[in-house]
Amino acid sequence: MKKKASPPPQGLKPATLQSGRRKHPGHAAGAEVPAIVDEAALLTDLRDLIQSARQRIATVANSTTTLLYWHLGRRLLAEDLQDGRAAYGERILATVSRELTAEFGGGFGYATVNRAIQFAQFFPDPAIVSTLSTQLSWSHFIEMLPIKDPLARDFYAEMCRIERWDVRTLRRKIGGMLFQRTALSRKPKSVIALELAQLRDGHMTPDLVFRDPYLLDLLGLSGAYSERDLESAILREIEGVLLELGNGFAFVARQKRMSVGKDDFHLDLLFFHRHLRRLIAVELKLEAFQPAHVGQMELYLRWLDKHERAPGEEAPIGLILCASADAEQVELLQLDARSIRVSEYLTELPPLPLLRARLHQAIEHAREQAARRLPNPEGRNETLRRHAGGDHQPRSRRA
Repeated sequence: MKKKASPPPQGLKPATLQSGRRKHPGHAAGAEVPAIVDEAALLTDLRDLIQSARQRIATVANSTTTLLYWHLGRRLLAEDLQDGRAAYGERILATVSRELTAEFGGGFGYATVNRAIQFAQFFPDPAIVSTLSTQLSWSHFIEMLPIKDPLARDFYAEMCRIERWDVRTLRRKIGGMLFQRTALSRKPKSVIALELAQLRDGHMTPDLVFRDPYLLDLLGLSGAYSERDLESAILREIEGVLLELGNGFAFVARQKRMSVGKDDFHLDLLFFHRHLRRLIAVELKLEAFQPAHVGQMELYLRWLDKHERAPGEEAPIGLILCASADAEQVELLQLDARSIRVSEYLTELPPLPLLRARLHQAIEHAREQAARRLPNPEGRNETLRRHAGGDHQPRSRRA
Protein backbone atom coordinates (compact mmCIF):
# COMPACT_ATOMS: atom_id res chain seq x y z
CA MET A 1 0.00 0.00 0.00
CA LYS A 2 1.49 3.39 -1.05
CA LYS A 3 2.11 5.94 1.61
CA LYS A 4 0.15 9.11 1.05
CA ALA A 5 2.33 12.12 0.39
CA SER A 6 2.28 14.72 3.11
CA PRO A 7 1.08 18.22 2.17
CA PRO A 8 3.73 20.86 1.45
CA PRO A 9 4.70 23.29 4.20
CA GLN A 10 2.48 26.33 4.51
CA GLY A 11 3.56 29.20 2.25
CA LEU A 12 5.35 26.91 -0.27
CA LYS A 13 3.67 26.26 -3.60
CA PRO A 14 3.42 22.55 -4.53
CA ALA A 15 5.29 23.06 -7.84
CA THR A 16 8.35 24.66 -6.17
CA LEU A 17 11.11 22.57 -4.65
CA GLN A 18 13.59 23.77 -2.05
CA SER A 19 16.45 23.04 -4.42
CA GLY A 20 15.25 25.83 -6.70
CA ARG A 21 14.11 23.34 -9.37
CA ARG A 22 10.50 22.51 -10.21
CA LYS A 23 8.60 19.65 -11.85
CA HIS A 24 6.74 20.17 -15.08
CA PRO A 25 3.54 18.29 -15.99
CA GLY A 26 4.92 17.31 -19.39
CA HIS A 27 8.06 15.67 -17.98
CA ALA A 28 8.55 12.22 -16.52
CA ALA A 29 8.39 11.81 -12.78
CA GLY A 30 11.53 13.17 -11.09
CA ALA A 31 12.57 15.30 -14.10
CA GLU A 32 13.72 18.88 -13.27
CA VAL A 33 13.84 22.13 -15.27
CA PRO A 34 15.79 25.39 -14.59
CA ALA A 35 14.72 27.66 -11.73
CA ILE A 36 12.13 30.39 -12.25
CA VAL A 37 13.70 33.39 -14.06
CA ASP A 38 14.64 36.38 -11.88
CA GLU A 39 13.02 39.03 -14.04
CA ALA A 40 14.35 41.98 -12.01
CA ALA A 41 17.97 40.81 -12.32
CA LEU A 42 17.50 40.04 -16.01
CA LEU A 43 16.12 43.53 -16.72
CA THR A 44 18.99 45.11 -14.78
CA ASP A 45 21.55 43.26 -16.90
CA LEU A 46 19.77 44.20 -20.12
CA ARG A 47 19.54 47.85 -19.12
CA ASP A 48 23.28 47.89 -18.33
CA LEU A 49 24.06 46.43 -21.76
CA ILE A 50 21.89 49.00 -23.53
CA GLN A 51 23.25 51.96 -21.53
CA SER A 52 26.84 50.82 -22.07
CA ALA A 53 26.25 50.50 -25.81
CA ARG A 54 24.61 53.93 -25.97
CA GLN A 55 27.53 55.45 -24.10
CA ARG A 56 29.98 53.94 -26.58
CA ILE A 57 27.86 55.20 -29.47
CA ALA A 58 27.74 58.70 -27.96
CA THR A 59 31.54 58.66 -27.44
CA VAL A 60 32.16 57.63 -31.03
CA ALA A 61 29.65 60.22 -32.29
CA ASN A 62 31.29 63.02 -30.25
CA SER A 63 34.75 62.02 -31.41
CA THR A 64 33.66 61.82 -35.04
CA THR A 65 31.98 65.24 -34.86
CA THR A 66 35.05 66.85 -33.30
CA LEU A 67 37.39 65.36 -35.88
CA LEU A 68 35.02 66.41 -38.67
CA TYR A 69 35.24 70.07 -37.62
CA TRP A 70 39.02 69.81 -37.32
CA HIS A 71 39.34 68.40 -40.85
CA LEU A 72 36.93 71.04 -42.20
CA GLY A 73 39.03 73.76 -40.58
CA ARG A 74 42.28 72.35 -41.91
CA ARG A 75 40.85 72.11 -45.44
CA LEU A 76 39.70 75.74 -45.30
CA LEU A 77 43.07 76.83 -43.91
CA ALA A 78 44.72 75.35 -46.97
CA GLU A 79 42.93 77.97 -49.10
CA ASP A 80 44.70 80.86 -47.29
CA LEU A 81 41.54 82.90 -46.74
CA GLN A 82 42.88 85.14 -43.97
CA ASP A 83 45.32 88.00 -43.46
CA GLY A 84 45.57 89.99 -46.68
CA ARG A 85 42.62 88.15 -48.24
CA ALA A 86 40.25 88.72 -45.31
CA ALA A 87 37.41 90.31 -47.29
CA TYR A 88 37.66 87.66 -50.00
CA GLY A 89 37.80 84.95 -47.33
CA GLU A 90 34.64 86.23 -45.65
CA ARG A 91 32.74 85.96 -48.93
CA ILE A 92 34.01 82.43 -49.51
CA LEU A 93 33.13 81.32 -45.96
CA ALA A 94 29.66 82.84 -46.24
CA THR A 95 29.08 80.86 -49.44
CA VAL A 96 30.51 77.66 -47.95
CA SER A 97 28.39 77.86 -44.80
CA ARG A 98 25.23 78.66 -46.80
CA GLU A 99 25.74 75.73 -49.19
CA LEU A 100 26.67 73.24 -46.44
CA THR A 101 23.69 74.25 -44.31
CA ALA A 102 21.32 73.89 -47.28
CA GLU A 103 22.64 70.41 -48.03
CA PHE A 104 23.41 68.97 -44.58
CA GLY A 105 21.28 71.03 -42.18
CA GLY A 106 22.37 72.86 -39.02
CA GLY A 107 25.85 72.79 -37.57
CA PHE A 108 27.61 74.50 -40.48
CA GLY A 109 26.72 78.16 -39.97
CA TYR A 110 29.20 80.97 -40.56
CA ALA A 111 30.26 81.17 -36.90
CA THR A 112 30.78 77.40 -36.69
CA VAL A 113 32.88 77.34 -39.85
CA ASN A 114 35.03 80.13 -38.43
CA ARG A 115 35.46 78.15 -35.22
CA ALA A 116 36.52 75.11 -37.23
CA ILE A 117 39.29 77.21 -38.81
CA GLN A 118 40.42 78.42 -35.38
CA PHE A 119 40.32 74.85 -34.12
CA ALA A 120 42.70 73.68 -36.82
CA GLN A 121 44.95 76.72 -36.23
CA PHE A 122 45.19 76.38 -32.46
CA PHE A 123 45.43 72.57 -32.37
CA PRO A 124 47.57 71.77 -35.44
CA ASP A 125 48.84 68.34 -34.31
CA PRO A 126 46.46 65.62 -35.64
CA ALA A 127 47.74 63.04 -33.15
CA ILE A 128 46.95 65.29 -30.17
CA VAL A 129 43.52 66.16 -31.56
CA SER A 130 42.75 62.50 -32.17
CA THR A 131 43.59 61.66 -28.55
CA LEU A 132 41.67 64.60 -27.08
CA SER A 133 38.61 63.95 -29.25
CA THR A 134 37.98 60.62 -27.51
CA GLN A 135 37.24 62.44 -24.22
CA LEU A 136 36.52 66.07 -25.13
CA SER A 137 33.50 67.13 -27.15
CA TRP A 138 33.28 69.85 -29.77
CA SER A 139 31.60 72.01 -27.06
CA HIS A 140 34.74 71.66 -24.90
CA PHE A 141 36.92 73.00 -27.71
CA ILE A 142 34.52 75.89 -28.35
CA GLU A 143 35.11 77.01 -24.74
CA MET A 144 38.88 76.93 -25.23
CA LEU A 145 39.12 78.71 -28.60
CA PRO A 146 38.88 82.27 -27.16
CA ILE A 147 42.00 81.64 -25.00
CA LYS A 148 44.82 83.58 -26.63
CA ASP A 149 47.79 81.98 -24.84
CA PRO A 150 48.57 78.66 -26.62
CA LEU A 151 50.19 77.22 -23.49
CA ALA A 152 47.07 78.02 -21.46
CA ARG A 153 44.90 76.33 -24.12
CA ASP A 154 47.07 73.23 -24.00
CA PHE A 155 46.91 73.23 -20.19
CA TYR A 156 43.11 73.36 -20.10
CA ALA A 157 42.80 70.71 -22.81
CA GLU A 158 45.07 68.25 -21.01
CA MET A 159 43.64 68.89 -17.53
CA CYS A 160 40.13 68.57 -18.94
CA ARG A 161 41.09 65.22 -20.43
CA ILE A 162 42.75 63.91 -17.26
CA GLU A 163 40.19 65.17 -14.75
CA ARG A 164 37.21 64.55 -17.07
CA TRP A 165 35.63 67.98 -16.66
CA ASP A 166 32.23 68.54 -18.20
CA VAL A 167 31.71 71.72 -20.23
CA ARG A 168 30.31 73.66 -17.28
CA THR A 169 33.31 72.77 -15.09
CA LEU A 170 35.75 73.73 -17.86
CA ARG A 171 33.98 77.08 -18.23
CA ARG A 172 34.25 77.66 -14.47
CA LYS A 173 37.97 76.74 -14.43
CA ILE A 174 38.72 79.15 -17.27
CA GLY A 175 36.64 81.90 -15.66
CA GLY A 176 38.49 81.35 -12.37
CA MET A 177 41.83 81.76 -14.20
CA LEU A 178 43.05 78.35 -13.09
CA PHE A 179 46.10 78.33 -15.38
CA GLN A 180 47.28 81.74 -14.18
CA ARG A 181 46.98 80.52 -10.57
CA THR A 182 49.11 77.41 -11.07
CA ALA A 183 52.77 77.33 -10.16
CA LEU A 184 53.38 76.15 -13.73
CA SER A 185 52.28 79.48 -15.26
CA ARG A 186 55.14 81.25 -13.49
CA LYS A 187 57.77 79.09 -15.21
CA PRO A 188 59.58 80.00 -18.46
CA LYS A 189 57.56 79.08 -21.52
CA SER A 190 60.00 76.37 -22.53
CA VAL A 191 59.52 74.69 -19.13
CA ILE A 192 55.74 74.96 -19.42
CA ALA A 193 55.79 73.31 -22.85
CA LEU A 194 58.00 70.50 -21.52
CA GLU A 195 55.73 69.80 -18.53
CA LEU A 196 52.62 69.80 -20.72
CA ALA A 197 54.33 67.27 -23.01
CA GLN A 198 55.06 65.12 -19.94
CA LEU A 199 51.42 65.49 -18.87
CA ARG A 200 50.31 64.01 -22.20
CA ASP A 201 52.48 61.00 -21.36
CA GLY A 202 50.72 60.62 -18.01
CA HIS A 203 53.28 62.33 -15.73
CA MET A 204 51.85 65.08 -13.51
CA THR A 205 54.14 67.39 -11.53
CA PRO A 206 53.43 69.51 -8.43
CA ASP A 207 53.63 72.67 -10.55
CA LEU A 208 50.42 71.55 -12.28
CA VAL A 209 48.67 70.83 -8.99
CA PHE A 210 49.36 73.76 -6.66
CA ARG A 211 47.77 77.19 -7.14
CA ASP A 212 48.27 80.69 -5.81
CA PRO A 213 45.95 82.13 -4.72
CA TYR A 214 43.27 79.62 -3.78
CA LEU A 215 39.73 80.93 -4.20
CA LEU A 216 37.86 79.99 -1.02
CA ASP A 217 34.96 82.44 -1.24
CA LEU A 218 32.58 79.47 -0.99
CA LEU A 219 33.44 79.24 2.74
CA GLY A 220 31.30 82.28 3.51
CA LEU A 221 33.90 83.78 5.86
CA SER A 222 34.07 87.54 6.37
CA GLY A 223 35.20 89.91 9.08
CA ALA A 224 37.12 88.43 11.99
CA TYR A 225 37.58 84.66 12.21
CA SER A 226 40.08 82.26 13.72
CA GLU A 227 42.23 79.52 12.22
CA ARG A 228 39.84 76.99 13.73
CA ASP A 229 36.91 78.78 12.03
CA LEU A 230 38.77 78.57 8.73
CA GLU A 231 39.57 74.90 9.25
CA SER A 232 35.98 74.08 10.23
CA ALA A 233 34.61 75.96 7.23
CA ILE A 234 36.93 74.04 4.89
CA LEU A 235 35.71 70.73 6.30
CA ARG A 236 32.09 71.87 6.21
CA GLU A 237 32.43 72.74 2.52
CA ILE A 238 34.91 69.96 1.76
CA GLU A 239 33.30 69.00 -1.55
CA GLY A 240 33.63 72.51 -2.96
CA VAL A 241 37.12 72.90 -1.50
CA LEU A 242 38.26 69.67 -3.15
CA LEU A 243 36.97 71.00 -6.47
CA GLU A 244 39.10 74.11 -5.96
CA LEU A 245 42.16 72.15 -4.85
CA GLY A 246 41.93 69.81 -7.84
CA ASN A 247 40.49 66.49 -8.86
CA GLY A 248 43.30 64.34 -7.44
CA PHE A 249 42.98 65.42 -3.81
CA ALA A 250 41.50 63.09 -1.18
CA PHE A 251 40.93 64.18 2.43
CA VAL A 252 42.84 62.11 5.04
CA ALA A 253 42.79 63.79 8.46
CA ARG A 254 42.13 66.92 10.49
CA GLN A 255 44.48 68.00 13.31
CA LYS A 256 46.83 65.11 12.56
CA ARG A 257 48.68 64.35 15.80
CA MET A 258 52.47 64.02 15.60
CA SER A 259 54.45 63.03 18.68
CA VAL A 260 58.07 64.17 18.59
CA GLY A 261 59.99 63.50 21.79
CA LYS A 262 58.01 64.85 24.72
CA ASP A 263 55.90 67.22 22.59
CA ASP A 264 52.78 66.73 20.49
CA PHE A 265 52.16 68.73 17.33
CA HIS A 266 48.97 68.93 15.27
CA LEU A 267 48.88 69.42 11.50
CA ASP A 268 45.78 71.34 10.40
CA LEU A 269 44.81 69.24 7.37
CA LEU A 270 46.26 66.19 5.64
CA PHE A 271 45.39 65.18 2.09
CA PHE A 272 46.59 62.56 -0.38
CA HIS A 273 46.99 63.28 -4.09
CA ARG A 274 46.29 60.30 -6.31
CA HIS A 275 48.20 61.52 -9.39
CA LEU A 276 51.25 62.71 -7.47
CA ARG A 277 51.03 59.64 -5.19
CA ARG A 278 52.08 61.54 -2.10
CA LEU A 279 50.71 63.05 1.10
CA ILE A 280 49.96 66.78 1.12
CA ALA A 281 50.32 68.53 4.49
CA VAL A 282 48.34 71.80 4.74
CA GLU A 283 48.92 74.45 7.41
CA LEU A 284 46.49 77.38 7.69
CA LYS A 285 47.74 80.82 8.71
CA LEU A 286 45.56 83.88 9.29
CA GLU A 287 48.57 86.19 9.18
CA ALA A 288 50.99 86.95 6.37
CA PHE A 289 53.64 84.37 5.54
CA GLN A 290 56.61 84.30 7.89
CA PRO A 291 59.91 82.47 7.27
CA ALA A 292 59.44 80.79 10.67
CA HIS A 293 56.50 78.87 9.20
CA VAL A 294 58.93 76.91 7.06
CA GLY A 295 60.68 75.24 10.00
CA GLN A 296 57.35 74.07 11.39
CA MET A 297 56.33 72.59 8.03
CA GLU A 298 59.72 70.87 7.58
CA LEU A 299 59.19 69.13 10.93
CA TYR A 300 55.77 67.90 9.82
CA LEU A 301 57.09 66.65 6.49
CA ARG A 302 59.93 64.70 8.05
CA TRP A 303 57.55 63.10 10.56
CA LEU A 304 55.12 62.13 7.79
CA ASP A 305 57.95 60.78 5.68
CA LYS A 306 59.13 58.59 8.55
CA HIS A 307 55.80 57.42 10.01
CA GLU A 308 53.06 57.77 7.35
CA ARG A 309 54.69 57.37 3.94
CA ALA A 310 53.56 54.07 2.40
CA PRO A 311 55.66 51.90 0.04
CA GLY A 312 55.53 53.23 -3.51
CA GLU A 313 54.62 56.77 -2.47
CA GLU A 314 56.68 59.88 -3.18
CA ALA A 315 57.93 62.12 -0.37
CA PRO A 316 55.22 64.33 1.23
CA ILE A 317 54.73 67.94 0.14
CA GLY A 318 53.76 70.84 2.41
CA LEU A 319 51.37 73.66 1.53
CA ILE A 320 51.32 76.77 3.74
CA LEU A 321 48.05 78.62 3.10
CA CYS A 322 48.32 82.16 4.42
CA ALA A 323 46.50 85.47 4.18
CA SER A 324 49.30 87.02 2.12
CA ALA A 325 52.86 86.27 1.03
CA ASP A 326 55.81 88.39 -0.01
CA ALA A 327 57.13 87.05 -3.32
CA GLU A 328 60.75 88.01 -2.61
CA GLN A 329 60.78 86.25 0.75
CA VAL A 330 59.30 83.09 -0.75
CA GLU A 331 61.77 83.18 -3.63
CA LEU A 332 64.83 83.62 -1.39
CA LEU A 333 63.87 80.62 0.73
CA GLN A 334 63.95 78.33 -2.38
CA LEU A 335 61.09 76.29 -1.00
CA ASP A 336 60.55 74.11 -4.08
CA ALA A 337 63.76 72.24 -3.26
CA ARG A 338 62.39 71.63 0.24
CA SER A 339 59.04 70.30 -1.04
CA ILE A 340 57.14 73.24 0.46
CA ARG A 341 54.71 75.53 -1.33
CA VAL A 342 53.32 78.86 -0.13
CA SER A 343 49.98 80.15 -1.41
CA GLU A 344 47.54 82.85 -0.46
CA TYR A 345 43.86 82.18 -0.02
CA LEU A 346 41.02 84.57 -0.77
CA THR A 347 37.81 84.24 1.23
CA GLU A 348 36.37 87.26 -0.58
CA LEU A 349 37.07 87.62 -4.29
CA PRO A 350 38.37 90.95 -5.60
CA PRO A 351 36.90 92.38 -8.84
CA LEU A 352 37.93 90.19 -11.77
CA PRO A 353 40.01 92.90 -13.55
CA LEU A 354 42.01 93.43 -10.34
CA LEU A 355 42.56 89.68 -9.90
CA ARG A 356 43.58 89.33 -13.55
CA ALA A 357 46.08 92.21 -13.31
CA ARG A 358 47.53 90.83 -10.10
CA LEU A 359 48.02 87.35 -11.55
CA HIS A 360 49.63 88.67 -14.72
CA GLN A 361 52.05 90.73 -12.63
CA ALA A 362 52.95 87.68 -10.56
CA ILE A 363 53.50 85.57 -13.67
CA GLU A 364 55.67 88.22 -15.31
CA HIS A 365 57.73 88.71 -12.16
CA ALA A 366 58.29 84.98 -11.66
CA ARG A 367 59.27 84.40 -15.29
CA GLU A 368 61.79 87.24 -15.21
CA GLN A 369 63.33 85.88 -12.04
CA ALA A 370 63.54 82.42 -13.60
CA ALA A 371 65.10 83.85 -16.77
CA ARG A 372 67.87 85.46 -14.68
CA ARG A 373 68.69 82.09 -13.17
CA LEU A 374 68.78 80.22 -16.48
CA PRO A 375 72.20 79.09 -17.71
CA ASN A 376 70.88 79.62 -21.24
CA PRO A 377 72.35 82.94 -22.48
CA GLU A 378 69.29 83.51 -24.67
CA GLY A 379 67.11 83.67 -21.56
CA ARG A 380 69.42 86.27 -19.97
CA ASN A 381 69.67 88.28 -23.17
CA GLU A 382 65.90 88.38 -23.51
CA THR A 383 65.52 89.76 -20.00
CA LEU A 384 68.19 92.40 -20.60
CA ARG A 385 66.60 93.35 -23.92
CA ARG A 386 63.25 93.92 -22.28
CA HIS A 387 64.80 96.13 -19.59
CA ALA A 388 66.76 98.09 -22.18
CA GLY A 389 63.69 98.48 -24.38
CA GLY A 390 61.79 100.31 -21.67
CA ASP A 391 58.92 97.81 -21.49
CA HIS A 392 59.79 96.76 -17.94
CA GLN A 393 56.77 97.69 -15.87
CA PRO A 394 56.99 98.42 -12.14
CA ARG A 395 55.42 95.64 -10.13
CA SER A 396 54.17 95.23 -6.63
CA ARG A 397 56.29 93.04 -4.39
CA ARG A 398 53.17 91.00 -3.70
CA ALA A 399 52.84 87.74 -5.71
